[in-house]
Amino acid sequence: MTLKPKRLLQLTAGALSVFSLSVGARAQSPAPAPAPPAAAASTPANWHFAGVDWTAYLDGYGSLNNNHPTNAANGQSNDLYNFDDRTDQFDLAEARITFNRNPSPLGVHADVVFGRVNALLHPDITKYDDNYLEQAYLSWVPKKTHGTEVDFGQFVTFAGAEVIEAKDNWNYSRSILFSWAIPYYHFGLRTSTPVTKVWTAGVQLVNGWNNTINGEGGPTGAFTSTLTLPKYTWSADVYTGPEKSGGLSMYRNLLDTTVLLTTTPKFNAYINVDYGHNHTDARGPVAAADAHWGGIAAAVHEQFTTQQALAGRIEFLQDKEGFATGMPQMVKEGTGTYEHKFWKSRFLGRMEYRHDWSNEPFFHKGANNLVDAQSTLSLGMMAILAPGT
Repeated sequence: MTLKPKRLLQLTAGALSVFSLSVGARAQSPAPAPAPPAAAASTPANWHFAGVDWTAYLDGYGSLNNNHPTNAANGQSNDLYNFDDRTDQFDLAEARITFNRNPSPLGVHADVVFGRVNALLHPDITKYDDNYLEQAYLSWVPKKTHGTEVDFGQFVTFAGAEVIEAKDNWNYSRSILFSWAIPYYHFGLRTSTPVTKVWTAGVQLVNGWNNTINGEGGPTGAFTSTLTLPKYTWSADVYTGPEKSGGLSMYRNLLDTTVLLTTTPKFNAYINVDYGHNHTDARGPVAAADAHWGGIAAAVHEQFTTQQALAGRIEFLQDKEGFATGMPQMVKEGTGTYEHKFWKSRFLGRMEYRHDWSNEPFFHKGANNLVDAQSTLSLGMMAILAPGT
């Protein structure tokens, strides 16, 4: 399996609190890393059929890039972006249907996705047998275990400060760390147990990074921890395990931690740190190699009216050997986002400006040129389809 192609800085931008359906894709996760907190708005109701709740979600966008990369250059895409990557055009980022039955003691959850989200989660459909699925897992809550939950199937990673659905993040585009430093999802077994009233811990045994069936590597283990206090939440996750690819034996480690500050109901901030290491064993003429990548992201948000909010994010990723992004480099980005809610918070519009830059000529310009920066302007349009809409 190939890893996806991704200074503590002060922030001056004021920012937003997001419309939310709790924590998006991780709403049913037993102990997720802290996603941005919900705004003080009512959550749209779910449809209920045959004992299962379900909702639908649409996300479309338009993007402009000052470099105007062509289709021949990089597929006419914003470099370093993922699900809203197409530029100088409109595109469907995601269409989603979510099915959920809370465990009592058994439950089930599934997310069926279309659009760019599906195309980038499953870029090689000959390798995967779960095309169009982001998550699909069974849940079990044993009796007399004080909230312990066991899930089996495919689920999104606990790592990171953001989630796949744009509506549940503060900015419209995902961070460089989310896009390139961590996995998207896993397949296997995970558990979560409330150790105390404020601390939840868990373990996972999965088929590596972004794999449903792992035909080359062995199992990856993970340890997750979330400490929740009135003014902040601290999440820490460790993933470690073999990741064979192309017949080469590899071992990969990831340390991810996020501190989410909830200072007031309207103003919040987070700091997310990631460090990854991949060791490839020698084989034949191929020498042993080590790759390291690490970075930090910081963001703030402010809900200055019921319908309007602002968000700011700044980050960097040091990719020493080019394992994460495909080129040895230091990449950075700064993003500002304005959000407006309509129709009882069931429609969200976001206008976003983002600037990415590198110490290397990494960004495509036109058909043949590479430059060290890009600037983008994006308009995201998201809708929650629920009863009463």
